[in-house]
Amino acid sequence: MKAVTLRSLPPNVAAAIRKEANRQGMSLNKAVISLLENRVGAREKKIRQTRHHDLDDLAGSWSKREAAEFDKSLADQRTIDPDLWK
Repeated sequence: MKAVTLRSLPPNVAAAIRKEANRQGMSLNKAVISLLENRVGAREKKIRQTRHHDLDDLAGSWSKREAAEFDKSLADQRTIDPDLWK
């Protein structure tokens, strides 16, 4: 988009923009954009998902028997002791 220049910005508005920029740890430009988006209800939803691939080699590598043995070994840890929840 084209650049927009704001002239004669009231000091209290400039201070509010600076305060928001400092609070969010962002530039004045990004703070102005964020404030405008919030005011006009035009905020784009950005979904950021971090994908990790460090365990890819392990996924699906167990046989059904190995998985069953693992689940069995964890069974004691997964039981709830009623005396602890009184």
